[in-house]
Amino acid sequence: MNPDFDLYQLSEEHEYLRQSVRELCEDKIEPHAADVDENSRFPQEARDELTKAGFQAVHIPEQYDGAGADSIAACIVIEEVARVCMSSSLIPAVNKLGSMPIILSGSEELKQKVLPSIASGESMISYGLSEREAGSDAAAMKTRAVRDGDTYVLNGTKAWITNSGHSDWYTVMASTDPEKRANGISAFVVHKDDEGFEVGAKEKKMGIKGSPTCELHFTNCVIPADRMIGEEDTGFKTALKTLDHTRPTIGIQAVGVAQGALDVAVSYIKDRKQFRSAISDFQGVQWMVADMAMKIEAARQMCYIAAARAERGEPNLGFISSAAKCLASDTAMEVTTNAVQLLGGAGYTRDFPVERMMRDAKITQIYEGTNQIQRVVMARSILGR
Repeated sequence: MNPDFDLYQLSEEHEYLRQSVRELCEDKIEPHAADVDENSRFPQEARDELTKAGFQAVHIPEQYDGAGADSIAACIVIEEVARVCMSSSLIPAVNKLGSMPIILSGSEELKQKVLPSIASGESMISYGLSEREAGSDAAAMKTRAVRDGDTYVLNGTKAWITNSGHSDWYTVMASTDPEKRANGISAFVVHKDDEGFEVGAKEKKMGIKGSPTCELHFTNCVIPADRMIGEEDTGFKTALKTLDHTRPTIGIQAVGVAQGALDVAVSYIKDRKQFRSAISDFQGVQWMVADMAMKIEAARQMCYIAAARAERGEPNLGFISSAAKCLASDTAMEVTTNAVQLLGGAGYTRDFPVERMMRDAKITQIYEGTNQIQRVVMARSILGR
């Protein structure tokens, strides 16, 4: 055997990236995390620092002025930011979600028009698929796009749009042929300055309070026809392909917040004494932290594998992408809940970050497809349906 052969491990570049992002996060982002949550304000400090370091959208290919980093590198950035501030991690995560349809299916002209501004950090991009009555059943969307010469006219409303109001660009799915349902949906790129486009009021949320979530309103919104992503009626296929690439990023976001909660809990139980011993000396507590760490590592590896398979362009990514997101988010909810328990009464206060992490973790079981939907996707893949 060749002792120099790297068998199933991250590269030195990946590990160097992790260390660089972690240092930035602990120094520049973590100090603002509690205030961002407390005041439900956008983490502008995080955006500024991530952009300055070039970490806000590392996935953008080099030909569009991006870093051209692979999917695991993008996961590492999101993971490390989520470890200290989930709201801030949605900056790189949603930049990838919003831009992947363009990267996967957009024309060269559209890529050149949109991607460089995201790569530079000048702009962010959001993703508009869901509606109030079309969440898990996305094909039931009511937003319409009607061709009018060299333009399309959009009417309707999108809901639950992450980072809305701070993004310049929005990837939006709209029905161009309602009778075809999923096969009659098209994808478009909308700019914040397009006439007839408006961002609604912020939702009042349980967690990720620093990441604004709003509705998008389209009232006779006219956009050029060349801002369609791919061909007409292919938008839903692009949306599904996009989720194969981005569900692992939600999984790794969940891993990050879980790791952050475990780190806080371990530090606390080593210091906290009861019955003349550190809490960490009690076997019951040791078993809790062992299970927490074990499940985090299992979820982390599944997310990296899913990301690597997507990077290679493998077919049939539905199972592994859904499994990674599902396992990791269920793990995050369990781990953050147990972290609160390990800190006892202190964990239930805002003096420690674990209660925020627990609230933030919950959304990872819901967005980009609920975990019930993930299980449907996995089952269909297994059963060949």
